[in-house]
Amino acid sequence: MSTVTVAARPSVGERAKAAGVAAIPYILAVLVAFVVVAIIIALLGHDPAKAFRAVLTNSFRNRTGMVQTLHKWVPLTLLALAFAIPLGAGRFNIGGEGQMILGATGAVAMGILLSDLPTVVLLPLLIVAGVAAGALWAGISAWLMQQFKVNEILSTVLLNFVSFEILDYLASVVWSDPGAGGAVTTAIGAGGELPRIGKPPMHIGVILVALLAIAAAFYARRSIAGFELRAVGLNERAAKLHGIRTGKVAVMSMIVAGALAGLAGAIEVAGVHHRMLEGIQSNFLILGIIIGLIARGSLTAVPFVAFGIAVLEVGAGSMQRTSGAPVEMVLILEGLILLFLLMSDWVTDRLRLRASRKAAA
Repeated sequence: MSTVTVAARPSVGERAKAAGVAAIPYILAVLVAFVVVAIIIALLGHDPAKAFRAVLTNSFRNRTGMVQTLHKWVPLTLLALAFAIPLGAGRFNIGGEGQMILGATGAVAMGILLSDLPTVVLLPLLIVAGVAAGALWAGISAWLMQQFKVNEILSTVLLNFVSFEILDYLASVVWSDPGAGGAVTTAIGAGGELPRIGKPPMHIGVILVALLAIAAAFYARRSIAGFELRAVGLNERAAKLHGIRTGKVAVMSMIVAGALAGLAGAIEVAGVHHRMLEGIQSNFLILGIIIGLIARGSLTAVPFVAFGIAVLEVGAGSMQRTSGAPVEMVLILEGLILLFLLMSDWVTDRLRLRASRKAAA
């Protein structure tokens, strides 16, 4: 009679130990990055301790700082997910800012053209239009990738430039606000604005994105689609041999990513600016890529890393006012964290290779 051996599940202590070991590269990368930036700030003639104190405490000093951080966290999380989901399938979506701009375009079109509609009708239309526009914009790259084998990096980057011209035309010609003094559209109808809660007021887009982040983590870990996404990213050829439609998975990952980036644009219009303006995409694309890479493509880790980056971004202005250090130091810090984390991967691989060679000898 044959017996079946079932592997024992790791205990809570073993899982905690494994998590602690996995956290070591992150901790070292953050510490080394802070040390390097502290040296740069000191060489520029500013006080590093005062600069870091301003950056790390501004978000938690009062409720206003926390609301600003959460509002910044929303587009950072969505743009990071828009990068991380295709990354799971081995694809690179570098068009997040273009998809965000098209999402804002769809939202502002609904908000201006249908401005007299009540909130219960206009707000859902505005959100859906933003999501659909972002998905459509990403769908162009997905279609080119699938039908003509056009590299998605090239197509998404080029479409970003097209989106800039669309934004400029709409904000400067079609729906221009003459009194704004720049490329800014007129305001959307009051029914298209996201409701706010608390004091100071926080728009409910924060709650919506928190629920989406939970759904994304469940999708990645518990769903068949999430398994297929990981399988395609790990070994596309093997996944295809096992019956997974790899092309469909890659295309859908791009379209979902575009929808999330479009949602970010819609929320920025409905919850923050109430109009579309030049620069609405800010530097969310590069930060989304940094967050996605720091999170190593984990949809579960993305919202937590995004919150840390949001804290740094909101604190950057306070750092400049308090210590005189330029706000660019924060972006340098974020880039160095990613760089040192990638270097830690290389060191870890080298150590494992050396250990395996010794064991073989």
